[in-house]
Amino acid sequence: MLTPTSTFALRLAGQGAARASIASSIARTTACPYSTASMKKQQPSARPIGLAPTSPIARTSAAFAAASSPSSIVARVVRQPCSQRCNATAAAAAQHKSATAPGDKLDWETFFQLRKSRRRWQLGFSVISGLGSFVGGAGILATGVADPLVTQVPLDPFITMGMMTMAFGALGWLVGPSVGSLVFYTLNKRWKNQMTIKEKEFFARIKKNRVDPSVSSVGNPVPDFYGEKISSVKGYRQWLKDQRAFNKKRVSFV
Repeated sequence: MLTPTSTFALRLAGQGAARASIASSIARTTACPYSTASMKKQQPSARPIGLAPTSPIARTSAAFAAASSPSSIVARVVRQPCSQRCNATAAAAAQHKSATAPGDKLDWETFFQLRKSRRRWQLGFSVISGLGSFVGGAGILATGVADPLVTQVPLDPFITMGMMTMAFGALGWLVGPSVGSLVFYTLNKRWKNQMTIKEKEFFARIKKNRVDPSVSSVGNPVPDFYGEKISSVKGYRQWLKDQRAFNKKRVSFV
């Protein structure tokens, strides 16, 4: 049986062994290069993996990273002289002004000339396509391909064939303006967008200034309701005078 003194000595010996084991485990953890404590002690490196801190590639990478940072970009913009920024703004304004030079701007007189030219193209292709369709339709009907249909119409075959030939010609006449417009805009590509804008503005003016056709009469007809006869700025002014004369004649019963 152990005495109290022996028991106390054994307890002190056990506590000493426990403290020694804890101290040794802490030392091993600190010495391990992959432990949490050792990783915290390591400082982050900005150089690429595998490059020495004094190599040219590492120095170039570090300089590029410093130059591309947002703070460095803002600093360069702030340090840029005011004269350079003003010169850049003036150059951009001059370039924009040269892009919209007066020579490329469509005025009203040129618009009316182009409009007249487009109408001529449309009329010319209407005549050509109408005659071509008339002759082509007559040739097709002469082959007898439409004889079953002609026999079912309760009219003279000669009249029926003539009406069908005229229908071919009318179809070609209607297709002509579309083809003429396509050819015209192909030859005048740079004016296409501006002509569209001018036409919208022109028809808005016509709609605003034209007279009320419901009050017209045989003695006071409507003067060019759609403005189709206008071919110049002078003609537009004359059209306005005709509209005022119509209203004056309607009111005064002259």
